[in-house]
Amino acid sequence: MDPNRDRSPLPEPERVPDLVDRAGFRRLFETFKHTAWRLETRRGYASDREDPDFQAFLATGSSPCDPDEPWFVNIKAQTEAGKTVGRVRVADSPPTIEQRFLLDYARHNAAVGEDIRYLWRADADRAELPAEDFWLFDSRLVALLHFDDADNLATIELITEPAKVVRYCTLRDAAMHNAFPWDEFAAQVAASDSAWDG
Repeated sequence: MDPNRDRSPLPEPERVPDLVDRAGFRRLFETFKHTAWRLETRRGYASDREDPDFQAFLATGSSPCDPDEPWFVNIKAQTEAGKTVGRVRVADSPPTIEQRFLLDYARHNAAVGEDIRYLWRADADRAELPAEDFWLFDSRLVALLHFDDADNLATIELITEPAKVVRYCTLRDAAMHNAFPWDEFAAQVAASDSAWDG
């Protein structure tokens, strides 16, 4: 063998994301064993703006809710079975209209057993939380949500590599440590609104 031969390492193969379709993503909420948790960091979501409940909120300041919607029926069943479902939402100061809608809507999520918490964006930045939206299932599977520039959900990437999953578990812990329950946060927003009005 020629000792002068170039022995530079072979290039790493390009990583191909493991994508799941919407049906497969929905099944994760029926098949998780213990916990499902989300971090929401965007200033708004196209799916919310297209929701008739959002239009009702714009008109009345209050969001209606159909408790027979599949999401609520499933989450109620999961939490009644002893599983934990929660999320932390990052909000701007002042919150965007879409964030205000979700803050009002949080009472419906809480009614079926979701643990909804909030974090001011400045606090999220101090905690070094990234601008990523993801669901974490059973601390072993991450569904990373990719959005386009118009806030539409474009792709859902599944991550199972243990080292990467541990990173998302750490992000969850940091978010939960700094977040407020949704009703306490709503009171902060109302007090801030009153100060601006005054």
